[in-house]
Amino acid sequence: QVQLVESGGGLVQAGGSLRLACAASGPSLYRYAMGWFRQAPGKEREFVAAISRSGTNTVYADSGKGRFTISRYNTKNTWYLQMNSLQPDDPAVYHCAATSPILPAPISTTDRSYDYWGQGTQVTVSS
Repeated sequence: QVQLVESGGGLVQAGGSLRLACAASGPSLYRYAMGWFRQAPGKEREFVAAISRSGTNTVYADSGKGRFTISRYNTKNTWYLQMNSLQPDDPAVYHCAATSPILPAPISTTDRSYDYWGQGTQVTVSS
C-alpha cells in the first residue's frame, strides 16, 4: 500500500515561488509513475504535471509550462513540484498521486490512471 503526504503549500505573492513536496511510503516506489493535480473551489480536478518511473520523462499542462518543474528522488522516496512565477489563477489544493505499478504507459496525464492520492496541500496566491 502506497501512502502519500504533501507539504510545502502556503500563501505567496503573485510572481513568487513555492516548492511542493510529496513524501511517499510503501514498497518498490520506483515502480510508480507520479503526478501532481490541483483542484480549485467549484472547479474540476485538473492535471498539472507528471513524471515517469525513472524520472526520464516529464509532461506538463499548458498552464504550467515554463513555470513548473516536476522531479523525483527515488532514493529519498520524495517527489517535488517547483512552482515559479505563481499567478492569481494558480491557487488550489494540490495533490500528488501515484499510478498503478502495472500501468503500461510510462507516464499519464489522466487522473483515472492514478491509484494513490495524497490529502493535498493548499496554495494561495495574493495579488
